[in-house]
Amino acid sequence: MKNSVFSQKIYSFLLAAYRRYLQTPERSLYEAYDAALKIQEIENKHFNGNKIDTDSAMYSNSVMDYFESDLNKLLKITRMRLTEFKASRWFLNEENQKAAQKAGIEYLSLSLVLEKLNFIDQVISKYTTTSKALVVRPQNLSANSVISDEKSLLVNTPTLPPKIPNQDSDNKGKIKRKTDTIGVLPRSILSTISRLQVELDPNSEQEVIQSFRQTQKRTIISIRFILLLIIVPLLTHQIAKSFVVGPILERFRSSEQMQIFLNSEMEEEALVELQRFEEKLKFENLIIKAPPLLPEQLETEMKNKAIELAEEFRHESSGAIKNVFADMFSVVAFIWLLLVSKSSIAVLKDFFDNIVYGLSDSAKAFIIILFTDIFVGFHSPHGWEVLLEGVSRHWGLPANRDFIFLFIATFPVILDTIFKYWIFRYLNRISPSAVATYRNMNE
Repeated sequence: MKNSVFSQKIYSFLLAAYRRYLQTPERSLYEAYDAALKIQEIENKHFNGNKIDTDSAMYSNSVMDYFESDLNKLLKITRMRLTEFKASRWFLNEENQKAAQKAGIEYLSLSLVLEKLNFIDQVISKYTTTSKALVVRPQNLSANSVISDEKSLLVNTPTLPPKIPNQDSDNKGKIKRKTDTIGVLPRSILSTISRLQVELDPNSEQEVIQSFRQTQKRTIISIRFILLLIIVPLLTHQIAKSFVVGPILERFRSSEQMQIFLNSEMEEEALVELQRFEEKLKFENLIIKAPPLLPEQLETEMKNKAIELAEEFRHESSGAIKNVFADMFSVVAFIWLLLVSKSSIAVLKDFFDNIVYGLSDSAKAFIIILFTDIFVGFHSPHGWEVLLEGVSRHWGLPANRDFIFLFIATFPVILDTIFKYWIFRYLNRISPSAVATYRNMNE
């Protein structure tokens, strides 16, 4: 009895394996067709039906790396399943097909098979050549990042049938960076020839329109995101201060119990203003040649002024406490906005890269000198001092002169070092003429 049950299980297992073997061609074709559909879905959704390529999209390097990894994975699945489809059909003979029909396995009709294969070929034919378009990177990247991208692409790129190497294919496979393009003719002549070729191309009008639309969309997204980065924290600060922090603070602290002065600077400022008010009363009384003020009248005026100053500084102290908690809400809103807008950050980065690296050499030198003179120049300590005192007053903190002087002595020096390193490391490689212009203007 046990042997019959065991033999029956073995028979059912072998039958299931045989049925799976007979269904291999159709299953492989379905999986290859499904992967091709996913590639077409990415093209239609993110690239306007065009090839997944850096030249046909306005996405940043990080976003393109994401799409490239999905593309390479789907291409690998498609090619493997097509190979499996061809191999399984080669091994299946007429007897196997008759056995499949007896087992109730229905194959696709020839027209459907040809239709699916034709669709798969149309999708993957765009990517059968070397992934030159997927390797292109902006010119403002460092050499180390380019080398790392090359290594990752070599690992992820699907294997292709070997070809006979020639000079043209070797040149196409190399990445041309701005720092490495040294030819016999000047680059201006070559760029002029390339521009004429583009202008004579019958499809150039569509490419220009598409490029303009992508640039317009990138600009709109960048400007809108910059406005959000400014408006959202400010609105959050005002709303939190007026409707959240303010009512809570006024509920737990009455106006009589609330401290008038948060620090000694406020108290000193109030005393100086009260003393100036007393001197002003005496001066006005001497000018109009009126009878001298009686001590009772002077005391009454001074008392009213003191009550007015106390109310003013009590309101300022309460506002400083509210600012501390409202700023916390603003920081949280700003961080949340950055976390939920990663794609907008990538578009904004490309927007600024195109603006900065699209400027002329004199404009780049002018902007660098302007920023360095403002933040790390000879007159910058006065600006930093005013800024730090304003921040201290905003939070109701006493202005610590030692901390301010120490900050001014260290932070601008660090910024100056960062500016010089950026000029030496990146700008000198990408635009040496801008560096030369900067040095001449600086001298």
